[in-house]
Amino acid sequence: MESVESQQISIGQILAILRKHIGLIFASTFIVTLLAAFMTFFVMTPKYSATTQILVNRKLSDDMAGAQLQQTQADVQMISTYKDIITSPTVLKTVNTKLQGQPGYEKGDVDSLKGSLSVNSQQNSQVFSITAKSTNPNTAAKMANETATTFKNKVVKIMSINNVSIVSKATADDQPVSPRTKLNIAAGLVIGLLLGIGLAFLREFSDRTVTSEEFLTDELGLKGLGIISEINERDIRRKITPKLNVSSNENDGQSRMRRRV
Repeated sequence: MESVESQQISIGQILAILRKHIGLIFASTFIVTLLAAFMTFFVMTPKYSATTQILVNRKLSDDMAGAQLQQTQADVQMISTYKDIITSPTVLKTVNTKLQGQPGYEKGDVDSLKGSLSVNSQQNSQVFSITAKSTNPNTAAKMANETATTFKNKVVKIMSINNVSIVSKATADDQPVSPRTKLNIAAGLVIGLLLGIGLAFLREFSDRTVTSEEFLTDELGLKGLGIISEINERDIRRKITPKLNVSSNENDGQSRMRRRV
């Protein structure tokens, strides 16, 4: 029973603290959410992505047709090698040169171009995709297509592969993939709310003011002699002003009587 009562008291105290600092919590939530929206719409640069798909399938001679299954499995296992070739300087240097002058593309080193590309594949599939990101949708599509074409030309010489097919070319998509507007605003809302709650408890626990009689009697073991209500300054003026007016009127009357005498 005691644990339940103490738990109810603690929950009640928490709710009381939240109600007391509801203005602070609301202000923190509003400000952080507004800041997240401002960063999303006016600071962060939108980025667009485009994807092209490639199939690498080495042809076999007629007398080796029975080994087709083993060859297919070997091609799937080779996809990791193809990924390394795509992101190698041998391919990216050529792509970097071809992309010069494209809108939204700044000439940089191979590492910066590599950071804009990602190579993905599905399990047990000979098809893998190249995804490029850029601040311009057309540049993103050209980046993906140039990378696929350059890989197709280079891998023939590097690994003597004679059958590289571009399954689907990348096309420009006007819908940005980042920043994620709804996600950023939702994150700002949650962060602002948690920050406001944290500040509310921080202010409450750092406040050394005695706010309840129970703290004096239960915590400090003191005896309460009484409670003095807080009087507003406006109420004090209302009570004092009539008395001052009466006193001033009496003094004026007495001074007049003295003059008559």
